[in-house]
Amino acid sequence: MATRIVLDKVVKRYGELQVVHGIDLTIEPGEFAVFVGPSGCGKSTLLRMIAGLEGISGGSLFLDDQRMNNVPASRRGIAMVFQSYALYPHMSVYKNLAFGLETAGMKKAEIEPRVARAAEILKIEALLQRKPKQLSGGQRQRVAIGRAIVREPNIFLFDEPLSNLDAELRVQMRVEISKLHQRLGNTMIYVTHDQVEAMTMADKIVVLNGGRIEQVGAPLDLYNRPANKFVAGFIGSPRMNFMEGHINAGEDGRLMLTIGDTVMTLPQAISNLRPGTSVTFGARPEHITIGQSGLALGEARVDFVEQLGGQTILYMTTLSGQPLAVSLQDQQPIRAGERLPLCIDPARAHLFSADGRRLEG
Repeated sequence: MATRIVLDKVVKRYGELQVVHGIDLTIEPGEFAVFVGPSGCGKSTLLRMIAGLEGISGGSLFLDDQRMNNVPASRRGIAMVFQSYALYPHMSVYKNLAFGLETAGMKKAEIEPRVARAAEILKIEALLQRKPKQLSGGQRQRVAIGRAIVREPNIFLFDEPLSNLDAELRVQMRVEISKLHQRLGNTMIYVTHDQVEAMTMADKIVVLNGGRIEQVGAPLDLYNRPANKFVAGFIGSPRMNFMEGHINAGEDGRLMLTIGDTVMTLPQAISNLRPGTSVTFGARPEHITIGQSGLALGEARVDFVEQLGGQTILYMTTLSGQPLAVSLQDQQPIRAGERLPLCIDPARAHLFSADGRRLEG
């Protein structure tokens, strides 16, 4: 059974130091939510409070309308998978999966079908008699996840479970965990600092910064309409380009955006903007094109080219000295030192105020 999770003004303090500041958040039954943000943003602390491994200094945690602040971790119906596999090296895979159930006093007749089901889900049936040292990193992580599955929890919590794996295994395990969610339908919360993991796995992304929520939403909602400059720069790879500029009034009354020596006519008036206002112009690398079809960004010099086979990434500098990354599809015959005219579809450009808020058109 999937569980609804509600955090109501949740606070965490360590003495005088407050690290989580009044979090309000609802995760619906069966949702796959990902907490993402830079190191030290509070995402693992928040996860551990939900798990019952950290006390809650203020506010309330509800699981299906039951307040859980003082309920011990063992009674919350939660299973947690950590970055460290923490497998017992002297036990077989089967014993690692069964051990927690055995210590809880469960009978062998109940344990065996649970272990068999977890092994089938994770495709580790052939590994049950091996020891952890005989397994690859990906196989060990499957066993760690299997140990959570056999408990048949209502909620799965993942604390950066793929950090110890190489790049290829990370991609593979992302797919495996997503498939697991589809099969089981449990509520899941996944903590990562990797925004690619967040974008590819989540139903709902929670972007955290400094112990506060910056934005909550579906992956593409955050990508297309970031609430502020922090979210815009954190979601997307390569990260969004930011160019500092200011607003002037054009002769026809329309607003003009000046970035260095480049002057652009904004496609429509932006609310709450006045001539003389300082703004940040945002453009995703994959939305910038070479040419003059759209909103002209002026010329830029190519400093370095990354040829990735199916993608070419240009690292450039505008004539006003601002760095710029451009991502082009396929293999492009472009070399360092070239000067290229750049443009962007106005509908795909972003504007942010001096305090980082998104400016709506």
